[in-house]
This record gives sequence, structure tokens and C-alpha cells, in this order.
Amino acid sequence: MTIKAGDRIPSMNLRQMTADGPKEVSTDEYFGGKKVVLFAVPGAFTPTCSVRHLPGFVEKSDALKAKGVDKIACVAVNDVFVMDAWGKSQNCDGKVEMLSDGNADFAKALGLELDATKGGLGIRSKRYAMVVEDGVVKKVDVEAPGAFEVSSAEAVLGAL
Repeated sequence: MTIKAGDRIPSMNLRQMTADGPKEVSTDEYFGGKKVVLFAVPGAFTPTCSVRHLPGFVEKSDALKAKGVDKIACVAVNDVFVMDAWGKSQNCDGKVEMLSDGNADFAKALGLELDATKGGLGIRSKRYAMVVEDGVVKKVDVEAPGAFEVSSAEAVLGAL
């Protein structure tokens, strides 16, 4: 079943790079008491993700935060080291937090996994964006395969 507005974010752990190295982060703590824009990409360093999706959120981070957003987070089915390197290469520091869903457990729990095995990419996440308030999904927009429209920073900003 796919997550929808009104549902709670599943209680589980993701990974995030810190100054002390990789750290597990509880979704309950991460989303609790905050307004978070979470967007997912099929893979770090991939074309649409690196050229359009992530850069849009970096560019619009101040405008999103001006609308009451506490955190902007990008999640992908990549390991924490890849997510950290990608975030550094995209100048995300202080703008977009990078979360690792290395085994696609979070994507599967949301019902938003993507089988990209035919392309040699394994199980990934569908491309989506959601607004989460205190752990509850307020809005979620999932892209059609190959599309990039409803999950852009501009689309999220327009919906806030």
C-alpha cells in the first residue's frame, strides 16, 4: 500500500553522515515536531537527480524555509557515503540534508519502491516529494515513470 496524506511516516531508521561518521537517525525523531519537505530520487549522481531535482531544492531552500519548513531532506537508495559525497558535490550544506535508505527499507515501507533491475540499478525509490508535519504526511506527489514535474522544488513551493 502506498503512503498517502494523513498517514504517519513509518517508524524506522535511516542513515545520515555526521562529523563523527555515519549515524542512524530515527524517523520518529527526524520528523517529530517539525515541518519537513522530503523528496526522493532514484539514485545519487544520476542525470535528472543531479541536474534538476536536487539542485532545485538547494536553490529554493531559503524560499521553502520562509514558508515555515524546518528541514529539507533528500533520500535515496544509496549508502550513506555516496549520499554524503553527492551532497557535498551539490553544495547542500545547511540547505538540504542527505538521508540514506541503503537497503530500500524506507522506500518499501512507504510503498514507493521502484524495480530498476532491468537497468542494472536494483531496487530503488520512486521519485516523489512530500510535506510532513510532526510525522504525518500532509501532501505527497509521486512522479510517473520517467517524469519530473510534480516533485520539483517549484511544485512543492507552490503547494505550501
